Amino acid sequence: MSAPSSQAQPTPLPGPGASAPVPAGEIAASCRLPLLVMFVSAAAWLVIGSAFGLIASIKFHQPAFLADCSWLTYGRVRPAYYNCVVYGFCVQAGLGVALWLIAVLGRTELAGRWLITVGAKFWNLGVTVGILGILAGDSTGYETLEIPVYAALLLFLGYSIIGVYGLLTLHRRRYFPLFVSQWFLVAALFWFPWIYSTACLLISVFPVRGVTQAAIAWWYAANLEKVWLGAVGLAAAFYLVPKLKQRELRSHYLALFTFWGLILFAGWTGIPRSAPLPAWMPALSGSAEILMLLPLLTVGLNLYGTLGCVWTEKESPEPLRFVCVGIAAFLAAGALSVLGSIPAVGRVTELTWYSVARQHLNVYGFFVMVMFGAIYYIVPRLTGIEFASPKLIRAHLALAVAGVLLIVVPLGIGGLLQGLRLARPEVAFYDIMKGTMMFLRASTVGDLCLAAGHLLLLVNLAAMVRSFSQARVMATYSALTRETAGAGA
Repeated sequence: MSAPSSQAQPTPLPGPGASAPVPAGEIAASCRLPLLVMFVSAAAWLVIGSAFGLIASIKFHQPAFLADCSWLTYGRVRPAYYNCVVYGFCVQAGLGVALWLIAVLGRTELAGRWLITVGAKFWNLGVTVGILGILAGDSTGYETLEIPVYAALLLFLGYSIIGVYGLLTLHRRRYFPLFVSQWFLVAALFWFPWIYSTACLLISVFPVRGVTQAAIAWWYAANLEKVWLGAVGLAAAFYLVPKLKQRELRSHYLALFTFWGLILFAGWTGIPRSAPLPAWMPALSGSAEILMLLPLLTVGLNLYGTLGCVWTEKESPEPLRFVCVGIAAFLAAGALSVLGSIPAVGRVTELTWYSVARQHLNVYGFFVMVMFGAIYYIVPRLTGIEFASPKLIRAHLALAVAGVLLIVVPLGIGGLLQGLRLARPEVAFYDIMKGTMMFLRASTVGDLCLAAGHLLLLVNLAAMVRSFSQARVMATYSALTRETAGAGA
């Protein structure tokens, strides 16, 4: 597939020494093995993470559930669930989508396809060792950074292999002007190894003193969840929306403004107002959160100006609907973050379920949904065949949207009520916690919906790989039969 002209990018003449673009079929063939490995593995990690998430959710209203097993206590299964989603699915699927976009927009084959596959295996090995370490009680204790350092080495090695060959593919591109999506992807490829190595070194290897560790952990979480996930998710959205709508992106310059706004402001957010740090640090974080309104507005104007109305169009492809949900969640999560950064509101929402709802809306509602759309768009182009059951894709979309709403809305409302009651000293803490049970039960139903959707995704991908493998075997058998018959004649 050739790079879309729909990103409203000016089209200068190719650079000196430019060669002819690689045909779309050869690009797909070069990407096929590593991307299928990464996408299927990512879907499998989502299913495993769903099991941990359900266990953690059930424990809130059934504390005796699996209480006799130390490996399945809440303090271990909750971070295991989150790390399965973030490192098992989000980063891995994001890298797969990034490699596809770099190859397609550069109109060139993917470099080092076999080594990228090896890198994906190192990444999955690192996630496996890390999750087992967390369940065994070897977590670092810092949210989003719980994976022990010995597993982090495997993750870093796997990412380095994938990232180096992604950049080499960009260097070998046959079309020299950079599209908007490539800006985001190049930044993301460099961003993760920087923040991950810095955080691991300063927290686990050469630990700094006191509350500085907490500041570094907040800095890492903000850069991972908002900068890296935001860059890769928006890169996919800026490619898929014009491509699937078959129209130009509304504004190339608004997209570049979004890029610089995300890079400059998002990484400084995430430090709560109540953090035991010098007052200027939470104040700076809150100011950066307010400034994030600028990239939020440009994303809304740009993508919704390109989209028009999707849900009333009966022929809108399912991948586009996933991306639209993701864009809406990105804007909503940003609005909740800005609202929570206001001191009067932050006093109510901090240390409540409101923060969990906002985080889930950003990580799952935005990034995971956009990755679902990208996977459903990319995989048929890798294999040359369509998904066997479009109804399963529509069912997955319905379950995913229902799951996000049933988690975010109850926890958001429950968090606000929880914060308001915590501010009243006459209300017993036990009564406050008991009052959140209804919202937690609703979120458990949401977790069930998400788990069912993850199973549908894995089934769809497995069926696609099986059909493709069978077709390749039959084609090879037919070719050998013809050669044998020709030699006999």
